[in-house]
Amino acid sequence: MLLDEMVERGLPEDTRMMRDVTRKFANEHVIPFTRQNWQAEWNMNPDQRLPRKILEVANAIGIRTLGVPEEFGGTPLDPKTETQTFAVISEEISRGDCGLAEKLVQIWKVSVLLRNIAPRHLQERWFPEVVKDPTFLLSHCLTEPRGASDRWLPYDVPEAMMHTRAELKGDKWVINGRKQFITNAWDSKLYVVYATTKPGAGMTKGTSCFLVPRDTPGFSVARCNETLGGRFMNNGEIVLENCAVPKDHCLVQDVALAKAGVYFRPGKIIQGSKNIGVAVRAFEETAKYVQEYVQGGKKLIKHQATALRLADMATKICAVRGLLRDASRAVDEKSPEAEVLCNMVKLYASEAVLEVCKHAMELHGGNGTMLEFGIEKLYRDASMYLHMDGTVDITKFKIVKNLFPDTAGKYAGND
Repeated sequence: MLLDEMVERGLPEDTRMMRDVTRKFANEHVIPFTRQNWQAEWNMNPDQRLPRKILEVANAIGIRTLGVPEEFGGTPLDPKTETQTFAVISEEISRGDCGLAEKLVQIWKVSVLLRNIAPRHLQERWFPEVVKDPTFLLSHCLTEPRGASDRWLPYDVPEAMMHTRAELKGDKWVINGRKQFITNAWDSKLYVVYATTKPGAGMTKGTSCFLVPRDTPGFSVARCNETLGGRFMNNGEIVLENCAVPKDHCLVQDVALAKAGVYFRPGKIIQGSKNIGVAVRAFEETAKYVQEYVQGGKKLIKHQATALRLADMATKICAVRGLLRDASRAVDEKSPEAEVLCNMVKLYASEAVLEVCKHAMELHGGNGTMLEFGIEKLYRDASMYLHMDGTVDITKFKIVKNLFPDTAGKYAGND
């Protein structure tokens, strides 16, 4: 198919090879599982949704440990094209299942963060653990019950600070608070937790981050959130009650958010690429369906209404991918426009892909709403991205602040 061939254009040879390996993994392991076991995502025991075998295969082909330094056994990537490669691989995994993609990309993103900010002894302690255990997952814990996307508006006032607090007592940091909507929280083994350490200083000057192993006394996983889509990633809530970690487990003191760009920017690229994976799957399934299903005496593909929708779907996918490629290159090149491009791709992908999946639902007619057909699942999965890694409206505010830093409104506080 021409749409598939367009993915290849401009990709470095090593990235193309990794894409092919990942697509084979999705075709042979992920898609057959999700189609033959479509009820599995509705299992209310989150430990029984995704079989261990799929993570083991992802580990065997080297896509689980991307981001982990090669010296610790991670899969090496060319730093000049690392974000671009992450994007291509994320798309292919998400084409199989976006929940699985979410599980895996969190390992990549947190590993990149840790290799940049974690002291050497913590890297030596934990990276080998990540590599040797195919089920080892990581979490990045920012969002709280009373503060999420609104904290990322272009202002920095004490009222926006995190309610989770950490206090240095002797040789330990004692953390108290609660985090919610955390990727992989239910089954991760290692967590990066953000907390206020200098109350009243503002988020950018008074927030620290800590490395917290799951078995730390005072740390607990409160629940697995039952989400609309992406259900093979077990999103959850954590509670920290007098959770004490060694003093050296503070990764960045007070200015942690200023150091987290290496997590946030690639994160938005990967959000966009996971979006595209869902859209491509929806397009592929729909293109096959309309050329086989007969309505009104002829195949659906021969109806003009069908042609109009297919054209719109393909154009939106290519438009998102073009913006994504531009943004991912900007991140790899550390270009000044990377921030605004990352927000743009996150915004546009979340809205355009949902529209693609809506067309897919409608072209399948009544079958599009049937659980066993799998199209409604893609629509549910796509709907999640409107709220992941920042809501649509907050992202728009950030784009305007990037474009007009001197004149854009602050949206809160005294102007």
